[in-house]
Amino acid sequence: MKKTLVIGASTNPERYSYLAINSLLKHGYEVVAIGRKAGEINGVHIQTGQPPLTGIDTVTLYLNLSHQEEYYDYLLQMKPRRIIFNPGAENYDLLDRASRVGIECIEACTLVMLATGQF
Repeated sequence: MKKTLVIGASTNPERYSYLAINSLLKHGYEVVAIGRKAGEINGVHIQTGQPPLTGIDTVTLYLNLSHQEEYYDYLLQMKPRRIIFNPGAENYDLLDRASRVGIECIEACTLVMLATGQF
């Protein structure tokens, strides 16, 4: 399975990022997580900042627009195959920038995509 980066990860079990990490793991995906606070979800260490990462296929965003700009260059340099903008994370500026460098951009819910076999 291809490596997925969850940005906006939280150890709060009521947050969608938490549910997404668990669902990705359940579906056999390798998961990397970045959040505002370090922590752990079922063995996935939540990193902070912009750690050096390689081999990321998919980025799934759980950050609202006001917290995404600091990640623009980081994400574009990472060159993932696709970025999923989950509800509340829609960002047409980042979507446009990513599309121009060949990154597929999807406005969708990672949880729904996983549940319906569309991930």
